[in-house]
Amino acid sequence: MDNKQPSTQQKNPQPQNRTGQYQGWGGFGNRGFGGRNQNRPERPPSDFYEKVVQVNRVSKKTKGGDKRSLSVIVVVGDRKGQVGVGLGKAADVQSSVAKATAYAKKRLIMVPLKDNRTIPHQIFMKLGAAKVLLKPAPAGTGVIAGGAVRVVVEAAGIHDIVSKTLGTKNQASNVYATLEALKRLKKII
Repeated sequence: MDNKQPSTQQKNPQPQNRTGQYQGWGGFGNRGFGGRNQNRPERPPSDFYEKVVQVNRVSKKTKGGDKRSLSVIVVVGDRKGQVGVGLGKAADVQSSVAKATAYAKKRLIMVPLKDNRTIPHQIFMKLGAAKVLLKPAPAGTGVIAGGAVRVVVEAAGIHDIVSKTLGTKNQASNVYATLEALKRLKKII
């Protein structure tokens, strides 16, 4: 008779996390660099237009070394006259975009539109080093704007506009200057 007990140890043990799932030899499971668990449910599609303007890697010196994270600027709008800008910072891009989007949705501004296609009057805004000039345009002109201004204007639902960015090329500064310009527009009756 063979009284051998089955061995409890495997020949090649696979590292497992608390739930018993295989996690690879890195010991981090499904997590990426410095992030949270990526097994979160997908976000439902929203009726807002969201556009990431800038992703910036930032770091902070701590006693244990450098703490790296990502800073993201997101523009959110319903393309019907509402627009907002949010800044989010987290260890991974997905979390920082979610934070920025939530912040922007809480702080939406109403943009007065003339004929639901253009702005009511010309405006020049200087905010920090950024200078932005926005002019109304006749029907069929389209959006004549560069990078950062274009994203904000399209999210607001403006179809015909002429703009010029002066001063800095910093996209974050230009986004905030454009938002401030749209905030200061007055409805002409």
